[in-house]
Amino acid sequence: MASPMLFLATFLLLLSTLHPKVIGVEQLSQVKLNSRILQDSIVKQVNENPKAGWEAALNPRFSNYTVGEFKHLLGVKPTPKERTSGRSTAWPQCSTIGRILDQGHCGSCWAFGAVEALSDRFCIHLDVNISLSANDVVACCGFLCGDGCDGGYPISAWKYFARTGVVTEECDPYFDDIGCSHPGCEPAFPTPKCVRKCVKGNLLWKQSKHYSVGAYRINSNPTDIMAEVYRNGPVEVSFTVYEDFAHYKSGVYKHVTGDVLGGHAVKLIGWGTSDDGEDYWLLANQWNRGWGDDGYFKIIRGADECGIESDVVAGCHPPKIWFTRLQKRNSSKMLHSKRMII
Repeated sequence: MASPMLFLATFLLLLSTLHPKVIGVEQLSQVKLNSRILQDSIVKQVNENPKAGWEAALNPRFSNYTVGEFKHLLGVKPTPKERTSGRSTAWPQCSTIGRILDQGHCGSCWAFGAVEALSDRFCIHLDVNISLSANDVVACCGFLCGDGCDGGYPISAWKYFARTGVVTEECDPYFDDIGCSHPGCEPAFPTPKCVRKCVKGNLLWKQSKHYSVGAYRINSNPTDIMAEVYRNGPVEVSFTVYEDFAHYKSGVYKHVTGDVLGGHAVKLIGWGTSDDGEDYWLLANQWNRGWGDDGYFKIIRGADECGIESDVVAGCHPPKIWFTRLQKRNSSKMLHSKRMII
């Protein structure tokens, strides 16, 4: 019989393969972590650099944040290799594509980018306008997705959609209804508990689930990424965040100055070329509309800036026939349950 110590060692080894440490993020000193994220010197350095191509500002979104508090929002863990298998106007009927959300006090960007992109794909291919629940993924996916508000794996969120499905925002709204649009909020909320019960009594958890089919990575070639978005809709991307990104206001971002702070995930919704001839990606962030260009930002395309083209993930929407059958089945179950209650 194996000894308890051998079992423990094996278990810890398994966890280390599932959750590798964040790569490329240096350990910052306590003095640095306690300093303000917004710095006049960074704004000056970017705005006086003729080659920067973007405008920096002291974003009110982070007016009272320290570096450590800002880092807490950067909740992307590097994707383990063994797990991999102008504003968009193409789909004007899909209101979810242009939404800007607020992840609040939680490092849940990995979940937000995933549910936003899947919501868009349901609309694009199935004509279903729904908002899926980031709260379901953050609270209920568990260790397979990472550490909830302390970061997670985007590819695992998509696998969760295929394996377990995700309920609607109406069923399970995001736990942080305060958001971080006001100055001085500190992003330090713990991961919410998984309840598996809709907040509205007339909604059932299982019947509120929406599924994807599979999860996959897209090649880092910009042409492949554009083809994926053109055919199937927005995707989730991860990238490395430097200090200067917190100061982004407008233009085509490229890293100019500042230390590495962590990984972030957002929704890529389109691409274009600026008046200055710079090719860019257009992305929707989830730091509310007070940050950046009304909540959006552009980053240079084709240079893998900050790794933006290296970790692009998505999942297929279910076939329309399958989805229609599922809707009918769920409607029948809901009617039957109502009769039983009556």
